[in-house]
Amino acid sequence: MAKRKETVTRVIDGDTFITSSRKRVVRVANVDAPEKGTKAGDRAAQRLRNLIEGKKVEIETVARDVFGRTVARVKVGGRSLKTALKRNSKR
Repeated sequence: MAKRKETVTRVIDGDTFITSSRKRVVRVANVDAPEKGTKAGDRAAQRLRNLIEGKKVEIETVARDVFGRTVARVKVGGRSLKTALKRNSKR
């Protein structure tokens, strides 16, 4: 599918966010963040906020999940968000 640049308006949890261009949320492909409402989940959400909230990201849709969310490869600043999340989780 085509890659689109969109601005992130809100981070929902450690692997899901909303953009200004979509009605449905986007889930980062191949990232399994801790659950929302847990201490680890809150840290994961904050990490994602720090990386993408308010920024333009490149989204390449790869699937839809059972909840209708877009599952996508995401890049921020030309770099893989998945890689950035893994790198930041080790700090």
